[in-house]
Amino acid sequence: MMEAVINLQLWIAFVGTVSLLQIPPGPDNMLVTARGIGQGRAIALFTVLGMTAGAGIVQLPLIAFGVSSLVVASPLAFKALQWGGAVYLIWLGIRMFYSKSMAHDVRADKILPLAAAREGMIANLLNPWSMTFMIAFLPQFVDPAQGHVNLQMLMLGTTQKLTGLVILAVYALAAGSVGAWIAQRPKVQLWQQRIAGCFIVLLGLRLILVGRVTR
Repeated sequence: MMEAVINLQLWIAFVGTVSLLQIPPGPDNMLVTARGIGQGRAIALFTVLGMTAGAGIVQLPLIAFGVSSLVVASPLAFKALQWGGAVYLIWLGIRMFYSKSMAHDVRADKILPLAAAREGMIANLLNPWSMTFMIAFLPQFVDPAQGHVNLQMLMLGTTQKLTGLVILAVYALAAGSVGAWIAQRPKVQLWQQRIAGCFIVLLGLRLILVGRVTR
């Protein structure tokens, strides 16, 4: 079925390329790492689900049918989305910086899994360069001769989300392992949360000042 709709060689090349592009740390990777260290593997994995499956439910139909390209074509709409994403990242970072992490209960502020998934989904949706990257990158691997261009875009976008799920899950599991060690050391966790919060705030500020971040 896939070979009938999409060029198999292009698809294989796409998987390799998009996987390499998603490995370096970006806003999603940083948020998942912070969640894994501060809240544990399960919360980090639910954050990953929100970033991939949750955000994909919204993004993929828009990208496949070209609606989201209207947002990118409108400087005002794009700027509003960019600022919204920056403000949301800064809010997450500040909340993490000031979260309670005392010796009596180092995980007193542990969020619920569904809340973690929701925050991951919102963070990904409000990152305008996630959508821009998909719009600019996916068409390079579409073969018009195969027909069903919208379906090809949908399949490529789904593939990107699946590769992202795998890569971010590795980040989540690795960070969760570090978090298990930190959880037994309240002072270390407190400073880890503050440092992670600062990094996420800086990502938001970079989005405002520089105008872009990867993924």
